[in-house]
Amino acid sequence: MAFIKDFIEDDEKRTMLFLALSFISLILSFFKIVDIRPDIAWVAIILCGLPIIKGAIIGLVTEFDIKADVLVSLALVASVIIGEIFAAGEIAFIMALGAMLEERTVAKARAGIEKLVHLTPRTARVVRDGQEHVIPAEEVHVGDTLRVLAGETIAVDGTIISGQTSVDQSVMTGESLPVDKSKGDEVFSGTVNQFGAFDMQAVKVGEDSSIQRMIRLVESADAGKAKIVGMADRWATWIVVIALVSAAGTWFFTGEIIRAVTILVVFCPCALVLATPTAIMAGIGNATKYGILVREGDALERLAKVSRIAFDKTGTLTFGKPEVTYAKSYQEGLSDEGLLRFTAAAEQRSEHPLGKAITTHYKKVSEHALPQPEEFSLKAGRGVKAVIEGSQIFAGNADMMAENGVELSEEMLDDATKHRNEGCTVIYVAKDGKAVGFVALSDVIRPETREIVRKLRGINVESVLLTGDHMHAANFIARTAGINNVKFDCLPEDKMEAIDKYQKDNDMVCMVGDGINDAPALKKAHVGVAMGGIGSDIAVDAADIALVGDDIKNIPHLMKLAKRTMGTIKLNLTLSMLLNFAAIILAMNGTLNPIMGALVHNVGSVAVILNSAVLLKFRSA
Repeated sequence: MAFIKDFIEDDEKRTMLFLALSFISLILSFFKIVDIRPDIAWVAIILCGLPIIKGAIIGLVTEFDIKADVLVSLALVASVIIGEIFAAGEIAFIMALGAMLEERTVAKARAGIEKLVHLTPRTARVVRDGQEHVIPAEEVHVGDTLRVLAGETIAVDGTIISGQTSVDQSVMTGESLPVDKSKGDEVFSGTVNQFGAFDMQAVKVGEDSSIQRMIRLVESADAGKAKIVGMADRWATWIVVIALVSAAGTWFFTGEIIRAVTILVVFCPCALVLATPTAIMAGIGNATKYGILVREGDALERLAKVSRIAFDKTGTLTFGKPEVTYAKSYQEGLSDEGLLRFTAAAEQRSEHPLGKAITTHYKKVSEHALPQPEEFSLKAGRGVKAVIEGSQIFAGNADMMAENGVELSEEMLDDATKHRNEGCTVIYVAKDGKAVGFVALSDVIRPETREIVRKLRGINVESVLLTGDHMHAANFIARTAGINNVKFDCLPEDKMEAIDKYQKDNDMVCMVGDGINDAPALKKAHVGVAMGGIGSDIAVDAADIALVGDDIKNIPHLMKLAKRTMGTIKLNLTLSMLLNFAAIILAMNGTLNPIMGALVHNVGSVAVILNSAVLLKFRSA
């Protein structure tokens, strides 16, 4: 019984059953087996026709909605009544095939919200009367003092009251690098404390916390996204009216019910029903060859209407990891390479992404082994201190230099400012108490980005940059990419609001992103495209389309493919309707009987499938 219940509740298995039954009935009628065992044929026809008829009745009674399956049901019932079993079987088979294609096309992946919930911290370390107590996160109250250790996820929003650290805020802002935090700075729930321990005061708890707010944003954006109605259902009311009037008029004037049934059969919108799913399946097949996974069946249909595409920065237009772009020594006798050597040696034992990037870069550009530090210490939110070959090395931010009495020259500060204005993070280096230079790191832009923006502009799609990064980094990347419209310092709700504003101005927006913080915007956008390789699972689940290999250079092809797919759908609809109108005239004058009518209108279905198949070979210029 459990197996039967599972089979009934599984849409795909149920559709395959009805497809098999309709195919059996078609074969039985074609080879005249119906004359030998009519009971088998009639049972098969009735079973495979039930879901079509049931859907039509429910739509009419509960929603007062006339869809394509209303005319299909009429043609099916009429064919059965007058004994034209081949026509009935053919109608049932085509409709079951269309249903199968639609179900295969429309993927329903809805795991993103659950994964966001799993990110929510379960416990918090509260400090009361000088003692630490681990309590459920939902029991934290505004004003409580919490202690967060290195590696722990912050349970609620709050303000640091003591301690220094670096916090991975990528879940909220998408920034690729940890953000240094000290007394008075804000921290958010769901973000991760990277290094030092700190105490904080709870400011927003429970449903008001950042991570819970993002969960609600994703849910509301998904609920607000309207689903596109299929072309066949959109035109169904007029098709049904024309078919019924034509059939009734023919029966009234000729007195031959066979002609009226033939009209219902030839006007049965099988080709119309197949027009959209076959084209979309072919479009999805084409996209797959380019490493593009279309997860929602109507995504290509929606994408064809997009006039603006919003990009996240980190991990989307950039590679999402810091790289050394510049190293400059200001001490005579110390080369730029020598400065980099001292800095990399000092950072060898650091777990900070910037330190790792410097060490990795040195090993790439130099064949010389790094000396091992004789002493090493890390100060969270500041930098590292090490003894290298007898010299004391400081590598860190300006605050670290000031705290250790290291003066930075005007020339060095001016040069460092220029690099920060280009989106770089600057690590100052001091040797034996004297500033000797700095190393600049940045998240490197993908080389194909500018060409992508140019191609999109060529098909009248304008690009926008939405990023949680700071102003200088955002503006530099936007200038390099050729993007004129940029919004920086964006939290998840800011990205979502920006997209909502565009949509209220009748701009259909596609959002391309990779981080958890992009999930609400990916849901809110007309179409969401996620980086499937480096992107988070939550971002992929929130999106309609995933770039499996993180290859954004194929986005212009995807846009052109969507427009070509819609053109194919419209051509399919035109072909099927022209054939139907021609066949209805022949049915009125008696040239076509139900069997011939079924075969003729089957030609329309085949033509639609062949025309859609051309999409598989489509290549954009």
